[in-house]
Amino acid sequence: MQSLHYTSIKGRAEEIIEDILALPPIATQAGLIFTLHLVCEEVVSNIVNYAYPEGQEGELSVDVEDAGGFLVLTFKDKGTPFNPLTKEPPDTSLPLHERPIGGLGIFLVGQMMDDVSYSYVDGCNVLTLKKEKAGE
Repeated sequence: MQSLHYTSIKGRAEEIIEDILALPPIATQAGLIFTLHLVCEEVVSNIVNYAYPEGQEGELSVDVEDAGGFLVLTFKDKGTPFNPLTKEPPDTSLPLHERPIGGLGIFLVGQMMDDVSYSYVDGCNVLTLKKEKAGE
């Protein structure tokens, strides 16, 4: 397992995403890099921008595991408790101009990954994403 930990995340979304994508379990998956980049961008951006109250730096831990044919990404933050999976899925049948802003990102994460789960453990939001490795 590869792990990253940031004790100050404010304004660092791009750096964090690049660090995650450079980890060997992900960097070796050329066939999945587009999907993993989009998913990491959505999750990290939401944590950096919304998990912590204004003015709080916040922290984030990311674990990436190569688990027998699957990549497992686990994001942990100590921000405001929030289960993104309870959000009502967007109505994609509506014309763009009638759709409310927000909510499409976590919907796409759910569509692109094989499994997405959330828990709140020991004061931490824990979002776990699982994706079958390319060619396996």
